[in-house]
Amino acid sequence: MSRNRRTTSLRDSETRLTESDKIECTGSWDAIEWTQIDQPVVSRPVPHGLSDFLYEAEEVIAEGYGVLVNTDEAGTLFVTNFRLLFLSEGSRDIIALGTIPLATIEKFSKIVIKQPSGPRQYDKTPTRRLLQVIGKDMRIIVFAFRPRSKQRRAVFEALLRCARPTRLWDLYAFSSGPSRFSNASPRVRLVNEYLRLLGMKSHISSARMIEDGSFTLSNDWWRISDVNATYDMCATYPFSLLLPKSIRDEDVLQACKFRARCRLPAISWCDARTGAVLARSSQPLVGLMMNMRSNADENLVGALCTQLPDGKRGRRKLYIADARPRKNALANGAMGGGSESSSNYFQSEIVFFGIDNIHAMRESLVRLRDYLDTHGTKSSDGMSSFLRHGGWTWGGGNLSSMSASVSTLGDSGWLNHIQNVLAGSAWIAARVAIESASVLVHCSDGWDRTTQLVALASLLLDPYYRTIKGFQALVEKDWLAFGHPFADRAGMPSLSGSDVELPRQSSSSNFPSSPMRQTPGSFPSQPLMASQTHTSNNYSPIFLQWVDCVSQLLRMYPFAFEFSSAYLVDFLDCTLSCRFGNFLCNSEKEREQYGVSDACGCLWMYLDDKRASGGSSHVHYNLFYDPSKHEGPLLPPAAALAPTLWPQFHLRWSCPSEAQAGEVEAQCRNMMDKISELQKAKDAAERKARETIATMEAVKAEIRSEKQVSSSAMNLARKISRENNIIKRAIQSLGCRIHVSGNDDCTINIESNLPDRITSTCETGGSLDLYDEKMDVPISVTLTHDNGDNDDVPGNPILRVCENLCPQRTVDGGCKWPDAGCAQLESQFVGLRANYDAFDRLSIYDSYFQPE
Repeated sequence: MSRNRRTTSLRDSETRLTESDKIECTGSWDAIEWTQIDQPVVSRPVPHGLSDFLYEAEEVIAEGYGVLVNTDEAGTLFVTNFRLLFLSEGSRDIIALGTIPLATIEKFSKIVIKQPSGPRQYDKTPTRRLLQVIGKDMRIIVFAFRPRSKQRRAVFEALLRCARPTRLWDLYAFSSGPSRFSNASPRVRLVNEYLRLLGMKSHISSARMIEDGSFTLSNDWWRISDVNATYDMCATYPFSLLLPKSIRDEDVLQACKFRARCRLPAISWCDARTGAVLARSSQPLVGLMMNMRSNADENLVGALCTQLPDGKRGRRKLYIADARPRKNALANGAMGGGSESSSNYFQSEIVFFGIDNIHAMRESLVRLRDYLDTHGTKSSDGMSSFLRHGGWTWGGGNLSSMSASVSTLGDSGWLNHIQNVLAGSAWIAARVAIESASVLVHCSDGWDRTTQLVALASLLLDPYYRTIKGFQALVEKDWLAFGHPFADRAGMPSLSGSDVELPRQSSSSNFPSSPMRQTPGSFPSQPLMASQTHTSNNYSPIFLQWVDCVSQLLRMYPFAFEFSSAYLVDFLDCTLSCRFGNFLCNSEKEREQYGVSDACGCLWMYLDDKRASGGSSHVHYNLFYDPSKHEGPLLPPAAALAPTLWPQFHLRWSCPSEAQAGEVEAQCRNMMDKISELQKAKDAAERKARETIATMEAVKAEIRSEKQVSSSAMNLARKISRENNIIKRAIQSLGCRIHVSGNDDCTINIESNLPDRITSTCETGGSLDLYDEKMDVPISVTLTHDNGDNDDVPGNPILRVCENLCPQRTVDGGCKWPDAGCAQLESQFVGLRANYDAFDRLSIYDSYFQPE
């Protein structure tokens, strides 16, 4: 869309704001000055010019004129049914920092800050009315509004109504519908992934197979089971499971009772070549005394230990990886849970990874977000870290300040958690790849830390999952099908509580740290009562943390992944925004029960469409991807598992310049774009050259054909000319004179002395021998007596010559052409029959003497 169009539409929308609503802001957070801008008082219809910026089915709920304090930029703030949208007054365009989907908002609050007044200004104390919005994508943004304009209230109340819907179908994903990003059956894709794992790529699943239950195929070790087809066995497991072939469905139903939430051990990944598996489950219900057992569960877990490959004797080893700290596993025994005993499971070993629970992850991300907001270049207080620390270098040039900042980053604990997850996943992958062992992974419920470890280990083991298509299959299998509670972890409504108002309590401090950085004389007003949070006690950035781990692997192995860091950022943004239906609800059962896949758009189709628009040079593709370099598993050593901040995601709001792609990657992408353009130009030139060559060849062929025709015509003309001359001389040798007129009429006149010449010959009964001096070919014309009478001129030798030489004369002496009058004297046609042996040597054909 053109910039002129945007300028006109936005300027028109500004006229709808009243005079009291217009404000200007100058200076930083600590020096905001408000002045009025005279504008005519007009009504406030829905801004028509905004339609160029809105998505399909996106509607404006409220608007207000304010200032984005982070960048000190004035503009109009719109609340739609999908996002909070900020349009700059200067650029007439959307400001990305101030535009955030409603589902991505973690909490928002109203803040009133009073400025210190002079000794004689007690009744005119200036205040700043702020709206703070904290996002799940690492940003803290603050909007300032003019006092007593009621615009902040309008925006805040609109956020209360729209940002935290109490019913699932009030989300924007249901309003927009599937549109052109329709979602094919995810259950079909799950079965296709099972078939790939079983080594049965020739089989392709379909909706008909799902309906009639004919997808339950198997190989020598494993089988696809429909024991949970109606979700009666386990409501949070997929409809189909990959289980040991030796275990019957009756035993499976018995074994599920021994696991928390009936999440029994099921195979997530298997090696069709060696038989090693990666399985997952929830914690066993061993009880407070840790003495409860289940034969069905032990048999199911033991069946994971198949015979070793390549003729080796014995069965493979089983590792049971408990993602929790050991003390947490013991504490769960008080509630009936706990961990397995290696003595109860065949050839097994129990390992604890010590990964903290969802609450620790949530608090860690809050600390990291506050750290980045404090030390970023675009903080929520409108002041960069350079100005805040009073120096021209980072940290004010003070070594102790810099050390304290780095220590604060370490205190957040986020990178430590990332390292724990990476180390656990690498350990699991090494056991499967090196020892050909089977590993069973679980935590408490088996849907948070378990999913992180299993999905990341699968990514390390299987190169297919490192492609874009394989990454989709991995996420759909381990995160969606196996029931990670996305609705609870994202703070969104679920079907189980869609008719009840969900809690709005915060999991951390109600007042964030960044707005507390104020001048010494200022103080906050009503910080608690105006705070609104989107999170319940179950909110936690588990999935975000896993994608962060994937980005760390991408950094360590840049040649192993088909997708880029930009792809992961867009993928994560779509997940947090709830714009599509893929990641709604808490389980596959809920999404199938209410037809979410049919009612909402598909995230994967949206990303595919974006890539298709850019071709192979799209930012979602990794420029350095070379599958031949990493055809097998990735087994990072412990020394390489040192995570760093993910710049493209963690720093994009607080430090935009640092969030850009690395210099080498940026230069490579620019070079690739130029090469792509040159390649297109080369292809176009080659195509044009091929067309030109083809045209030239066609012209050459036509010229050759014309030459052949012309040469044939000339040869034929010369041949006819020679034959005509021969015939002419033959006739002239008989005493006839040939004359050809201008209109191609031929006249033959008989010489007056011809009878004497022929008579003498005829009387002797001989032949008339003619000789062509030019052709050096003798022509013999034989004349015979004809005893027949001629009624016209009796005894005339000319008539006898004509009758004997006429080609129309039959063997018995009759005439084939009695009415031609050719025998008449002085006729223009004289029939001749020559000695054909002589004429054959002259290449004279019979056709020249045939009648027309």
